[in-house]
Amino acid sequence: MPRRIETLFIPGPAGRIEALLEEPEDRDPDHAALVCHPHPLHGGTLHNKVVHRLARGFRRAGHVVLRFNFRGVNLSEGKHDNGVGEVEDARAALAVLQERYPALPFSLAGFSFGSRVALRLAQLEPSAQRVIAVGFPGHYPGNDLLRPCAVPRVFIHSRIDTICPPQHVVDFVDSLQDGTTLEWVTAHDHFFAGGLQQVEDLVVSINAA
Repeated sequence: MPRRIETLFIPGPAGRIEALLEEPEDRDPDHAALVCHPHPLHGGTLHNKVVHRLARGFRRAGHVVLRFNFRGVNLSEGKHDNGVGEVEDARAALAVLQERYPALPFSLAGFSFGSRVALRLAQLEPSAQRVIAVGFPGHYPGNDLLRPCAVPRVFIHSRIDTICPPQHVVDFVDSLQDGTTLEWVTAHDHFFAGGLQQVEDLVVSINAA
């Protein structure tokens, strides 16, 4: 059966949102996932290699995956809004995913800046099955606002990360005290050089649990 891959434009709060929808290679999807990319002002797009691996891991686990570009990135309209409008972009993308696959449970995920967006969206969408936060910037101001959440959270982080230092992630996860899990990847940097396959495999195993 040929895998469905579709490029689409989603109506967003700041104009159209460029997105990519992909179904699993080997089966009909039984879950859905929305994946958010890293910082738009530092080259982050839906084609980022970590985002690509997250999407592939979800597809291997039987999910249909929607990736999208935040406002102002590539063909998405609007301009960067410091993470505020980007949450609304993600919410608009999720609405389309749910409209396309209304019977499927859904999960959220994001890398770096996108992990903060995904965590915030999980606060607004408590019916999500889980949220996977990869390369979470635990040192960013305002993270206290992300602590309350009804959705199960999994953090994935590189053991060597000079952009988002691991200790800040440990401190954040320890402060939650709600069963949130933290998975470590043996990689060389924030972008999981040498560890991308482990990230993908973790996404598969997390969603198989």
